[in-house]
Amino acid sequence: MTTTVEETKELKYWQGVNQALLQEMERDERVILFGEDVGAPGGPYGVTRGLQKKFGKDRVRDTPISEATLVGMGVGAAAMGFRPVVELMFFDFCMIAMDQIVNQAAKYEYFTGNPLPLTIRTMSGAGGSYGAQHCQSFEAWYCAIPGLNVVMPSNARDAKGLLKSAIRSDSPTLVIEINGLLTVRRDTPLDTDFMVPLGVAEVRRPGDHVTIVATGRMVDRALEAAEHAAQRGISVEVIDPRTIAPLDSQTILESVEKTGRVIVVQEATAPCSIASEVCALVAENCLDSLRAAPVRLTADFVNVPTPAELVEARVPQIDDIVQAISKVL
Repeated sequence: MTTTVEETKELKYWQGVNQALLQEMERDERVILFGEDVGAPGGPYGVTRGLQKKFGKDRVRDTPISEATLVGMGVGAAAMGFRPVVELMFFDFCMIAMDQIVNQAAKYEYFTGNPLPLTIRTMSGAGGSYGAQHCQSFEAWYCAIPGLNVVMPSNARDAKGLLKSAIRSDSPTLVIEINGLLTVRRDTPLDTDFMVPLGVAEVRRPGDHVTIVATGRMVDRALEAAEHAAQRGISVEVIDPRTIAPLDSQTILESVEKTGRVIVVQEATAPCSIASEVCALVAENCLDSLRAAPVRLTADFVNVPTPAELVEARVPQIDDIVQAISKVL
């Protein structure tokens, strides 16, 4: 029997994004990229470096600072047969393009019966002293919109695979990249056809006693907390949804039916959030199996401060997750 070994390389998160863009632009000339400083500067974090030099200014375009115009251009380009990738520098700026995202892109197929292969990339969460208007996590807002996929990769491998799936999808997809993970490495397949399917969660660590559902930057913290718990004989299952709209509810519910306990960890605040949605989902479907009340571990309900120490103090830490595991047991 012959076993095929998948060639991988340890990539930083931003390199996973860059490789996905490179491979998809090489594969399909309809893939175009535009945004603020995505060309010669290579993006504000270097994520798009080298792409304009390789593919030229017609396919990789720097734009003025106007997020509404950017997404509007993306909708128009996708409607005309291109597969545009629009970069909005910070997630906070998606609010400026809210009408284009919610009322144009997400509703296009509903109104016309035609697909809209539009990908919107943006950067979310704390990762420095950027202040209250550049570090917010309001992904749940966009998960409430019919017709829009929303993905949140927690590592370089998924950042590559999910972005490639988004670009090849015929539906508009919001790809939320994680600011605090840009330089974090993970083994990533180099294959040009490697993709992570939309709408499928990953069980990052199997377990029997407690289920943790974690998103973005909190996934690695949940895994480390699970390792601490294992030293005390506690078996923790860690689920990374990866796609948060549509949410892979089956994987979550099967895990909670098995463990009887659930903790949801996120960088966003608690009200009207993904954590709230997961807890509601569990309560509606697994109430008879629960051995403890669901727990939400979220950022404090305050604006993001500017000093780095306060930024970090606002969000769940590994010790908080360890304590929550003890609480549900």
